[in-house]
Amino acid sequence: MQTIGNIWLWGGFAIVVIVALLADLVLMRHGGPHKVTFKEALWWSIGWIALALAFNAGLWWYLHETAGSVLANRIGLEFLTGYLVEKSLAVDNIFVFLMVMTYFAVPEEQRQRVLVIGVLGAIVLRAIMIFAGAVLLTKFHWLLYVFGAFLLLTGVKMWFSAGKEPDLEANPVLRWMRGHLRISPQYNGNRLVTEKDGVRWFTPLFVVLILIAVTDVIFAVDSIPAIFAITTDPFIVLTSNVFAVLGLRAMFFLLAGMADRFHLLPYGLAVVLVFIGVKMLAIDLVKLPVWVSLAAVALIIGTTVVLSLLRPAKPKAA
Repeated sequence: MQTIGNIWLWGGFAIVVIVALLADLVLMRHGGPHKVTFKEALWWSIGWIALALAFNAGLWWYLHETAGSVLANRIGLEFLTGYLVEKSLAVDNIFVFLMVMTYFAVPEEQRQRVLVIGVLGAIVLRAIMIFAGAVLLTKFHWLLYVFGAFLLLTGVKMWFSAGKEPDLEANPVLRWMRGHLRISPQYNGNRLVTEKDGVRWFTPLFVVLILIAVTDVIFAVDSIPAIFAITTDPFIVLTSNVFAVLGLRAMFFLLAGMADRFHLLPYGLAVVLVFIGVKMLAIDLVKLPVWVSLAAVALIIGTTVVLSLLRPAKPKAA
């Protein structure tokens, strides 16, 4: 398993992530549970993107000084491409989070807690899956073709389901919980479990957290193969993933009232997944430079965002 990661790089990355998470938990929750404003979310989103770019710049400088410009340039482009892909897929993740919280009418004050747990869960899940995937790819090269086919099919499915409102009532996890658990109709602050007349009831907040956790798993399964099409270095795969996930909470509040304005984005994400899937299937026949992948992903996402703004979605029927 070839990687540029050494004890200093892994240690530095761990310190940056821990400090960033602590700052996020302390500063963004300053003043207690509250409704995050658009301005607050915007500045946090800019800060997370700046942190990722600063980390990439620091990594480039370190590699440039220790291993030369060729390796530094390649790794820098791989990180940037992986970060862009994962950040784009995270937007789709956010739209699902928003749908779940809107469906269950999660109070504004409780949304931060749900997102904190969702982000931490996503980081842990991705770390486990990335190291497992790296080990498997080292032993079984043919798994790249399996990942490629999976991404291709996922992209096609996403294209045809884009614009359709998911039916949360048909969700098997939600149906199981409703059939096997006592679920209270009211929230009870931050509590996940409450008691009435000596009987234990689960609050709607518990149900939301379970659905967010399941969503984390589903999106991790989609996004991890996508990054392996760009690089198989576990250090770059994990760092680009984690930095994309770190800004998930701020981006949620930033996009909460703007989801309809980016109605064409799912089509762009579908095309990105198809492109990456085809690239992975042809990996032993065609070697695309990393900058080509970066340019293609940026062009696809940028085009769908611009088209979404130029052609607003039609108002939904009441």
